[in-house]
Amino acid sequence: MSYIRYANFYFFFALLGVLIISSCEKDLPTRADYSDYTFNKLDENGGAWKPVLLDSAAQIAIPVPEDVTSSAYMDELTDLRSSSSNLTSEQQEAVAYWTNNPVLRWNEIALELVAKYNLIPGPNDDGTYTLPNPADPGATPNFPFAHPPYAVRALSYLSVAQFDGLISAWHYKYLYNRPSPSITDNTIATAYADNRLPSYPSEGAVVAVVSREILTAMFPLEADYLAEKAREQMESLKWAGVNVNSDIAAGEMIGTGISALAKARAANDGMKFAQCPKPVSDSIKAAAFARFGWQWDNLEVPARPVGLTPLFGRVQLWNIPTVEEVRPPVPPAPGSAEYEADVVLLENYADNMTTEWRAIANFWQDGLGTYTPPGHWNRFAKEYSIKYSLNPLRTARVFAYLNMAMMDGGISCWDAKYYYHYPRPINLIPDFKTIAGTPNFPSYTSGHSVFSAAGAEVMTYMFPEEGSIFRDWALEAAISRVYGGIHWSFDATVGTQQGKNCAAYTLAVAQADGAD
Repeated sequence: MSYIRYANFYFFFALLGVLIISSCEKDLPTRADYSDYTFNKLDENGGAWKPVLLDSAAQIAIPVPEDVTSSAYMDELTDLRSSSSNLTSEQQEAVAYWTNNPVLRWNEIALELVAKYNLIPGPNDDGTYTLPNPADPGATPNFPFAHPPYAVRALSYLSVAQFDGLISAWHYKYLYNRPSPSITDNTIATAYADNRLPSYPSEGAVVAVVSREILTAMFPLEADYLAEKAREQMESLKWAGVNVNSDIAAGEMIGTGISALAKARAANDGMKFAQCPKPVSDSIKAAAFARFGWQWDNLEVPARPVGLTPLFGRVQLWNIPTVEEVRPPVPPAPGSAEYEADVVLLENYADNMTTEWRAIANFWQDGLGTYTPPGHWNRFAKEYSIKYSLNPLRTARVFAYLNMAMMDGGISCWDAKYYYHYPRPINLIPDFKTIAGTPNFPSYTSGHSVFSAAGAEVMTYMFPEEGSIFRDWALEAAISRVYGGIHWSFDATVGTQQGKNCAAYTLAVAQADGAD
């Protein structure tokens, strides 16, 4: 796939002059009340959509449900009527919190965990560094360090597993067409808007089990917390009058099966080798210097012996055949005309920093203690899924393709970073000052630009009426890193095109999955 290099980088940045930087809040996701959430459609054919990990929607078998006239089902209705009556205030709060689209809630939880664990390990007293150890996650520093590559991978596995699980659930829902309990027995009141979705198996139980399992694998120190959240969610399905026990048990079966597939892929996708030993890191740097005559060096004091995840570029892709297929072109050589023009551009921004430029740089910083750039785009996906009243299956589809595209984009970006090993402005411009923290990895291409462009393309496909907004945000995210002084303009322009190119592979899959 060919890359388009902007002929005039000033034109690229001029596009951003009319953007509004206050388009969304920067806080962690707001836990709004979705109790009246009404789906805009049910996607009755959702069970025929093509899954990602499953060979077919029927791959995980569940029992044929009891007929709604059977004595066994009548007993379940009696139990549900009791469970949904005379709720305590805590039970009522849980019902309101979990809503009839729990995909939204679990994405919020995932972003909160990313922010909690997005803390870079500091130096020891003797100037050495200790890395988080997945074999001993409670040691100091705690595992994981939820940096952007780790975050986007966690979000990818979570959302893909949710999507596949719900495709399977939809298949069985419309195969067996068991009506919701309140339709069979009008004395059972439900806490949520009646969307007339068949109840067997429970989509809520699928999401609860999948989310607990995947997030526990990614954030092992949170196992107890996640188990309690999943337990509460599944109990709330009965408190809300939504599902009987057999609905929930069948959903648990699907969630367990999907989780096993997702965790097996994650265990063998190469992420365990991404943070390589110093000799391997040194060989990557030496290879780049031999090819191009330049190399990036860490400027921290004490210097970290290895950059962030040098081998993330070799992690298994979701939809791109090989990382070489989307590798961007060679960046401008230091001393070339294009390079010197960039030096002038960056020095001009640094010497004439405006309130607007600084605000843009700060808004898109997404640094330590935040939900990272991929998390930022998940926040957008949540907001627009609510705006368009998507059902859980359709919501999971948005998150799945968004996060697969951004993970593939991140893998491609990290491949370029360590293949080219290009120095950052602070490495090459004498006495250059930044207004943003300089990340611990090479410059070319910009991760913010790649993640954001890939995210914007998927969001535009999912919500085409909003496409101009998403693409403007992606451009703003790209230039924010140049305003901050930590990236060259060609890091941003080429990275933006790289993100679009990577997203195209995921969008080709989305266009053929049967959902449109």
